[in-house]
Amino acid sequence: MKRRTLPVAAALAATAALLLTACGGGDDKSDDSDKIAGADQASKESASPSAEASDAVERPEVTLPRDVNNVFESWKTGDAVKDAVLADVTRRINATDASITAGEPDSEAIKFYYEGDALIDAVEWVQGYKKDGKSITGTTRYFNPEIKIADKDTAAVAYCSDESKAYDKDRKTDKADKTTVTKNSYVTYSTRVQKNDQGVWQTTSLLSERGNSKCAP
Repeated sequence: MKRRTLPVAAALAATAALLLTACGGGDDKSDDSDKIAGADQASKESASPSAEASDAVERPEVTLPRDVNNVFESWKTGDAVKDAVLADVTRRINATDASITAGEPDSEAIKFYYEGDALIDAVEWVQGYKKDGKSITGTTRYFNPEIKIADKDTAAVAYCSDESKAYDKDRKTDKADKTTVTKNSYVTYSTRVQKNDQGVWQTTSLLSERGNSKCAP
C-alpha cells in the first residue's frame, strides 16, 4: 500500500466535523451513520468522471504513467452540480499522483486543484516523496463517495480508497515496496471544496484516516 497518507491525517471525529461544518443541514439524507452514501450501490469500475465531463475551463494536462491506475467506482450521481464537484475531486487525485510520479511538487496541476492549507500540505507531501527518492505504482480504487452541497460555491466530499494493490516504489531501482494487506490499506477521506472564479472546485481542506471501519472490510 502507499507509504503515507497526506500530512493532515486526523481522527474520524475530525472528518465528520468537517462535513458538518461545511454543509450543515444539507438536503442529502444520511440516516445510517455507519455507512458512506453509495455503499449499497452495485460495484462499478469506471474511468475518472473527469474524462467524461466537459466544460469551458482551460485545465492543465494531467497524465499518469502506465503503471499507475486510479479507478473510481460509482462516482456519478446524475446531478449536474454534484457530478461537477466529483469530477474535480477525481482530477485533483490524478493531479496529485501525476505530481508524485513526475517529482514535481510545484506542478501547475497541484496549484490548479488545491487552495489554502490543503495546497501547502499537498506540496509538502509530494516533496516528501521526492526527497526520499520514492514514487508510486499500482492501482488505487476509490469508492463510496458521499457529497453534500452547502451553497452554490461550497461542498464537502467524503470517500474511501483501497490501496491494497498500490505501492511505493524506489525511483532508482523501480522496485515496488509491496506490503501485507491489512485494514490500514483502506483510507477514509473527507474534503471541503470551494468553487473559484474559473468554476473549478478546488480542495481547500483534506482529512484522512487509515483503517477506519467506514472503508476497511
